[in-house]
Amino acid sequence: MSLPQLVEVRFKGNRKAYFEWHESEPLRLQEPVIVEAERGADLGFVNAVGAIAQLKCDRCQGCALNGQKERDHGDSQRRAPEPTRKVLRRASPADRKTADDLRRGEDDVRRSVREKAGTHNLPMKVSDAEWQWDRNKLTVYFTAEKRVDFRSLVRDLASQFRTRIELRQIGVRDEAARLGGIGRCGRELCSATFLNELRPIGLHIAKDQRLSLNPSQISGPCGRLLCCLRFEHEFYVTSRKRFPKEGKVLTTSKGLEKVWSLDIFRDRVTLRAEDGSSRIVELAVLKAEIATQAAGSGGQAAGTSVAERTDARTHGRTEKPERTERPERTDARTHGRTEPAPAPEPADTQPPTPDASAADATAPRRRRRRKRRRGGRGEGGSPPA
Repeated sequence: MSLPQLVEVRFKGNRKAYFEWHESEPLRLQEPVIVEAERGADLGFVNAVGAIAQLKCDRCQGCALNGQKERDHGDSQRRAPEPTRKVLRRASPADRKTADDLRRGEDDVRRSVREKAGTHNLPMKVSDAEWQWDRNKLTVYFTAEKRVDFRSLVRDLASQFRTRIELRQIGVRDEAARLGGIGRCGRELCSATFLNELRPIGLHIAKDQRLSLNPSQISGPCGRLLCCLRFEHEFYVTSRKRFPKEGKVLTTSKGLEKVWSLDIFRDRVTLRAEDGSSRIVELAVLKAEIATQAAGSGGQAAGTSVAERTDARTHGRTEKPERTERPERTDARTHGRTEPAPAPEPADTQPPTPDASAADATAPRRRRRRKRRRGGRGEGGSPPA
């Protein structure tokens, strides 16, 4: 018995799921099939088969089958679980006619649900309605700013349509992915075509890509930041690593120039000189100029003499004065200190007779110092002589 074939099936609103095909004859792309669904069967179209479907299933993180984390090792890696549902059979023309009739009636269902929601005063916007192929379930998709208590609405809808009702709240990005549309680039929305996961997008991603921070220019039809900013961000970050940073001053053949702007798509750099003139240079040419200037400055530095390097180091410095003998200490520094005794004279010589005039000249200076310490008065509080 051959192994079952893994098949990716696409439903209305770009909803995708994975099933097993146990027949020997393989399924073809875009072929309508009847698959197992919750409490019944549903009709979809084959979107991928074989290895491609397995690869997409392993990479997907938002589908019902692969929305759980691997628990064997306790890490955050995701593993594709074995699909439990099967492809029942190929769809017949009668099955397709039934599905087409249901799709045409879903617009009336959506309008009816909107009227019911307005009757119950529920702050919700009904986006889409989807019948299951066997009419065993009706799924209503809506958006809202906060959680909505729709229990009374579900009871009214169940009594009107006589089937199981499921109201599912989605975000504005999921609404755009489900309804589709044309983006600012003129192409179909990325979320409605090839994006398998809608990851959050921050304003820092637009800053890294040097885009305008005006919300009206970087937002999509859903009112949120463009989805293309996320999957293009890695390309911008990787490409800018090859260029010098904006605002950096470089030494080129023209002298000192500042990096003004970068063109990562054409490999061009806009430089601005000190005199205000600017020029656009190829990235390879700029790197060659920088390497040439670096090599030239290195050779010149190697050929300079020791004396020239010494002069360059001491440029702007004043020479130190020659060392002179230490001046005699002032009277303020020697105040209160006793003068050292003179060196002893030889025994055969007589000491000189002290000069009375020198002692008389020293006495007034000592009296003046004492008066200054006492606040300008002499001994006993008498005014200075």
